[in-house]
Amino acid sequence: MNKFVLIVEFDVKPEHLAQFNQLIAVNAAASVAAEAGCRQFDVLQAEDNPNRVVLYEVYDNPAAFEDHLGRKHTQTFLAAAKPLITKQTACKLKRTVAPAD
Repeated sequence: MNKFVLIVEFDVKPEHLAQFNQLIAVNAAASVAAEAGCRQFDVLQAEDNPNRVVLYEVYDNPAAFEDHLGRKHTQTFLAAAKPLITKQTACKLKRTVAPAD
């Protein structure tokens, strides 16, 4: 099965990093626990810049990701995180090669 992957990068304001980390931890846990189509939700931090937080999210398909976007926990995170960041970028990918499922 091909999977839908999303990589999101946030540049978090240094004074808000702890708050941002708390918010994303709640969102990540709820995504994996409550969404059948969310297979993985990793929260990563750049070694050379602790204020750069990267999300690596794996969904069954684009529809599962759309479901994720509509969830209350996602909407709550997005609204609360907006004033805590200076930049956000996202890359949507489709896993097509390896490793095999």
